[in-house]
Amino acid sequence: MDISIIVPSYNEAESLPHLAEWIDRVMNEHGFNYEVIIVDDGSTDATWQVAEELHKQNACYRGIKFRRNYGKSAALNTGFNAAKGDVVITMDADLQDSPDEVPELYRMIKEDGFDLVSGWKKKRYDSKLAKNIPSKFFNWTTRRMSGIYLHDFNCGLKAYRHEVVKSIEVYGEMHRYIPVIAKWAGFGKIGEKVVQHRKREYGVTKFGMNRFINGYLDLMSIMFMSKFGKQPMHFFGAIGSLSFLMGFVALVVVIIMRLAGSISLTNSVWFYLAMLFVLMGLVLFLAGFLGELICRNSTTRNQYLIAQEL
Repeated sequence: MDISIIVPSYNEAESLPHLAEWIDRVMNEHGFNYEVIIVDDGSTDATWQVAEELHKQNACYRGIKFRRNYGKSAALNTGFNAAKGDVVITMDADLQDSPDEVPELYRMIKEDGFDLVSGWKKKRYDSKLAKNIPSKFFNWTTRRMSGIYLHDFNCGLKAYRHEVVKSIEVYGEMHRYIPVIAKWAGFGKIGEKVVQHRKREYGVTKFGMNRFINGYLDLMSIMFMSKFGKQPMHFFGAIGSLSFLMGFVALVVVIIMRLAGSISLTNSVWFYLAMLFVLMGLVLFLAGFLGELICRNSTTRNQYLIAQEL
């Protein structure tokens, strides 16, 4: 199969029929063998009924329905597991992503050899204050921390090589960081394409400031896991040892000064600071040690992504 298109949907009953018609036209014009996986993320409108009708009309359409709303990351991860195409395309159901971009995204994966191609909504039609400005700041921060120089990490329109989606796991709010997760998994050839962005025609946006805040927390998690996921002692142990050493040296100096009669221990702030650093060092070292124990007893401790075998 050439292409799998994954469409996470939450209360998008009005837009889905128009999106399906658009996808079918583009796929048929270019002769693609394709499937469309609609993941209903616990919608409260007729989204699932629309998906069922689309499946009856065209066997290329498949549907997965969640019992409740789990979020876009869960919908994408489930779609990734179900996808069969050589190239996997993700797009939002709100008609803001254009299926006309799919042929070029497919070509960039198959001919140019990219592992992942991310869309760049260079000209946006969203609210400048609510989405555009926060998005620019978010993308700048992610570029600086990840070393991946994409303009728009959060664009829903992306293309993946089949091996990529079968090798990564997306959860929480981490769909924003799929390029970072892919790079961590060893898929480093990541490209970008300027794509058309359209105004929303139906429904309301699902974006909220809580997702913006949670996104940064997830970025911290990804950056930590990518570097220290299998060796937590390297992080906690190093900081803990440094803290303990600083506190121990300071404590020795304070005790010497006390023996010399220069200060009183109970009235000296330096004594309590020294003790604080010693205790912090012990706690962080213990956290690293416990992390190592957990990792060594994990069933995935020796699971590694293998690119090729002879």
